[in-house]
Amino acid sequence: MYIIVIGAGKVGYYLAKELLAEGENEVLVIEKDGAKCERIAEELGDIVLRGDGCEAATMSLAGFGRADMVIAVTGDDEDNLVSCQVAKVKFNVPRTVARINNPKNEEIFRRLGIDATISATAAILAHIEQELPTHPLIPLLTLRMGLEIVGLKIPPTAAVVGKRVGELMLPQQSLIALIIDSRGSPNAPTGQTVIQAEDEVVAVTRTENEGALRAALTAPSTSEPFGAAASGQ
Repeated sequence: MYIIVIGAGKVGYYLAKELLAEGENEVLVIEKDGAKCERIAEELGDIVLRGDGCEAATMSLAGFGRADMVIAVTGDDEDNLVSCQVAKVKFNVPRTVARINNPKNEEIFRRLGIDATISATAAILAHIEQELPTHPLIPLLTLRMGLEIVGLKIPPTAAVVGKRVGELMLPQQSLIALIIDSRGSPNAPTGQTVIQAEDEVVAVTRTENEGALRAALTAPSTSEPFGAAASGQ
């Protein structure tokens, strides 16, 4: 597999090093900074091209037309977006991955066709939110077409406790894919699976439906809106 990494900072360096260690990949790193290029060349060999990963001329020289994957990991979100967009549109690269420094840019990248995004900030926030009862929904993985895999623990006071999965009123295009019980046993749910307190639920949903999914699975039994909806089933 021919993989092009744009950006030779710490992330790009260690990424290229690991990809090379697999022994099955052809790797090229593109970097504007001369000192970083020298470091890559000295430590990893002749796998670096000095140039601007946002420019079509550099991309042509790097052989984007035969690349299987382009990974843009510079410290600039705009540069990462441009590199991946040009790779997709002009060179038809099958798979593009972009590093995102500002989590607010994630939706923009997704809408503009970037296949996958990686945000260290979002990952750290997810771990923090896992400990906060006011933020029980944790993004686990961003998929294509605006879908996400999310996880949350069912509070003991939730109205869904004791209900079957088939009875739940989930947002459109939302699906419970896995339930991990209090003993740590994973189970693929059916419509007859009963939700228990402290179950860890893994679900697939659209990004814009995260709030509605959180409400559907964690609203307390005394919540009038949820209770009315449930009694109307």
